[in-house]
Amino acid sequence: MISLERKRSERSQRPFVLLLIDSGPNVHTDKQGRVLLDMLSALQGATRETDVTGWYATNSVVGVMFTEIVLDNNAVLSTILSRIGELMRDRLDTEQFSRIKFSFHVFPDDWDSQNPARPSNPTLYPDLERRQDSNRVGRVSKRMIDILGSLSLLALLSPVFLVAAAAIKLTSRGPVLFRQKRIGEHGTPFTFFKFRSMYANNDSREHEEYVRRLIGGQAEKKSAGGNGAGVFKLTNDPRITPVGRILRRSSMDELPQLINVLRGEMSLVGPRPPLPYEVEAYATWHRRRLLEAKPGITGLWQVYGRSRVEFDDMVRLDLRYARDCSPLLDLKILLQTPKAVISGDGAC
Repeated sequence: MISLERKRSERSQRPFVLLLIDSGPNVHTDKQGRVLLDMLSALQGATRETDVTGWYATNSVVGVMFTEIVLDNNAVLSTILSRIGELMRDRLDTEQFSRIKFSFHVFPDDWDSQNPARPSNPTLYPDLERRQDSNRVGRVSKRMIDILGSLSLLALLSPVFLVAAAAIKLTSRGPVLFRQKRIGEHGTPFTFFKFRSMYANNDSREHEEYVRRLIGGQAEKKSAGGNGAGVFKLTNDPRITPVGRILRRSSMDELPQLINVLRGEMSLVGPRPPLPYEVEAYATWHRRRLLEAKPGITGLWQVYGRSRVEFDDMVRLDLRYARDCSPLLDLKILLQTPKAVISGDGAC
């Protein structure tokens, strides 16, 4: 029900409030049962017909979703809590009421980008937590493939790393590896590695502006290679070095991300990890691409869409991958990636 209400809220742009009422440890006694029944009875008198009441944690935590609610300030939440609190005080004794804990959770939640643990509020996504717990075997298998795959590719491609590093170092000033803050699974930031393809100390304001227009559906396709198809990304970017253009065209600049895969911050297959200013421009539903799958080096977008498709379609491809994720799908994407890289379609 929470998952369904999140999707409704994403479409309607109207928030909902999840109130959790924790009655204490889950002890199956007659007294505890009477307390829970009294709590539920009190809630019936304090909620609207359109609100949804149910177990958040069976026989322990009651959840109430107040839907289609206007939150201009905290006065609305205070009024709700005051009304429910008064009704419960009338039905419970002092000891019973003192054990109850109330907590409010508002969706869309304000992501705390300064929180190093997890900017998103996990309380609002119990369905995703449950899905991950039920698919532990699949997640362990995917992680093992990531470790073995990244180690094998790092060893196999070590000559390429040396050649690329030498070319970068000999043709422009600056470090060989470019380190950048990206947003990973559940909105957790991490340090992202690439071969440096730009001049050092460049100005990113033009890229930031283009990305915001792209996410808002206002960006126009840029000509790429004179083929007339066009791509949704900056082309002829003066910040890119001559060697950097070769690295980008061949996708060789992405190879150091194998280190991120080995460290567990990324997967071989998954959505591309965005920059912080990209996430700031996201619509609420765009965030699901960060919540439902670990970011990857390649994925459905890189194989089937790349920069040829609009941003919303890219997100839909990422959500489709998260929904259908399996070892077989990962293998299929990995086998199709070299073809997409060699063709260079959508890269510039």
